Amino acid sequence: MAAPTVTASLDASTYSPGDPITLTVGYADPDTRPVTLTIVLTDPQGNSSAPVRVTAVIDPLTVGVADDSGRAWVKVSDTGTTAVYRAVA
Repeated sequence: MAAPTVTASLDASTYSPGDPITLTVGYADPDTRPVTLTIVLTDPQGNSSAPVRVTAVIDPLTVGVADDSGRAWVKVSDTGTTAVYRAVA
């Protein structure tokens, strides 16, 4: 099994108090793959519905952000491979 990977980048190298901070986190788990389910309903008389397909990721990764100053990080977006967080310096 391969280990999950993560990268992180800030939008600046230094901040003054009160400046907005944007953190972008890229992440992946090579062992997590989408699963496609196909569902067909059949009643007691043998009538069946058309197949319905749905895709889900089982056991997806989650991202959490904390720093040693107790700053509050707010998630702005998360695509499942890239998460963006904001805080105030």
